[in-house]
Amino acid sequence: MPKLVVVNRAGDEKEIEAGNGVSVMEAIRDAGFDELLALCGGCCSCATCHVYVDPAFADKVEKLGEDENDLLDSTDHRTDNSRLSCQIHLNDAVDGLKVTIAPED
Repeated sequence: MPKLVVVNRAGDEKEIEAGNGVSVMEAIRDAGFDELLALCGGCCSCATCHVYVDPAFADKVEKLGEDENDLLDSTDHRTDNSRLSCQIHLNDAVDGLKVTIAPED
């Protein structure tokens, strides 16, 4: 089971586990982080599951899609490491992935 390290907006870090194929958004939501709104439920139609991916994993997660890129353009907090957590899926290749929940827009 892949491990995911989540840093909340206060800077607190928590390690959680989730099954292969589960999105980072689902794993964070199911672990009880209420800061990640994920209003669209993972349909890639909002940017309320915005996270920053640790640079060490940038080449290991799925590539940024066009729709995701457009949605990230709508946030004031976009960085080079910005991703929508609904578009990243956990697997053994990203075991230990670290993400930080982005500030709310």
